[in-house]
Amino acid sequence: MSAQYELESPQIDPISSLEFSPSGAKLLVGSWDRTVCVYQRSENDSTPFTLEKRVHCRAPVLDVCWGKNESVAYFVGLDKDVRRVDLASEDNEQTVLSTHGRSSNKVAYSRERNLLLSTSWDGTLHVHNTEQPAGTSLLRVRLAAKPFAISLTQGRAIVAMVHRKMSIYDLMSLKMLTEQTTDVHMNGESDIGEVAIHDMEPWQTRESNLKFMTRAVAAMPDGTGFATSSIEGRVAVEWFDADRAGDTYAFKCHRQTVTEVGEDGEEHEIDIVYPVNALVFNKVHGTFATGGGDGVIALWDAQSKRRVKQYNKQVASVAALDFSPDGKYLAAGVSPGFEDGMEECDFDPNLIKVVVRELAENEARGRAPR
Repeated sequence: MSAQYELESPQIDPISSLEFSPSGAKLLVGSWDRTVCVYQRSENDSTPFTLEKRVHCRAPVLDVCWGKNESVAYFVGLDKDVRRVDLASEDNEQTVLSTHGRSSNKVAYSRERNLLLSTSWDGTLHVHNTEQPAGTSLLRVRLAAKPFAISLTQGRAIVAMVHRKMSIYDLMSLKMLTEQTTDVHMNGESDIGEVAIHDMEPWQTRESNLKFMTRAVAAMPDGTGFATSSIEGRVAVEWFDADRAGDTYAFKCHRQTVTEVGEDGEEHEIDIVYPVNALVFNKVHGTFATGGGDGVIALWDAQSKRRVKQYNKQVASVAALDFSPDGKYLAAGVSPGFEDGMEECDFDPNLIKVVVRELAENEARGRAPR
């Protein structure tokens, strides 16, 4: 039987991101209030995760990710830095790995390749080989446009950008380039701060199947494709293999139909369209969840093209989602998203929440095609 729990949420500004640890025993949460919170799975009957520690940061945090294990985490934000935090140290020691030219908005870690990737509004991708000494293996790659989202498979990095541009990079090729960068530093041929921007050709380039700005991208667990979402209340599902190009499809979601009385005195039905802010696949069942500006979380089956489940509306916009590796929990960061046009108003801090849904055994399982 499923249940939803609200975690202790000390955040006083909107939540930007969250991610379960490799074992699923911990949950990392980043916030605009300049903190990263770490939650530990507990045996408490009232909540499955309890607050373990808060890491104080120099600037608002835009994205977080775990490293190779649960003692290392990474985060990026408005201060332009890519930072590593040692969660096993008493003072949560932080190390700056690189600095972008503008704010860094996304970060992701590949455990298969031991690579840390970050993107920035300066239009670059930073790649760190974590097997090498910090700072010696920095690879800067010029992106085709300003990036909005990133997701990794075991062998690929998918970067979604402005103007509907999509670039897919081969992680092994990126790692080989970081090793060349390391050799240059070790031989004294270049200072760390003088690393040039590399114009690397992506493994694949394509145009998004969505007409408006991309909000999120998520790779399929089997590495064969990915899903993207946009501000227009749509999701597209596509595959890497050219032979499956015909299987690509898009669908509408996170919309609300309301009835209004027009100037003519007649009632008219109109659609209110919300951005799809968050997108994540369940690694066990292969289904995926979406979170929207309407406060709704829904589960979808990419193969049968059917909605599996829709949950009760949250108190505010869903800003971030993640499934635990075992598929048992679905975490959501809930915060005011200003979709109601109230940007100039002070938001209610009581609307900022971290909720975790414990799923029933087959709750996220796909549905047979009709």
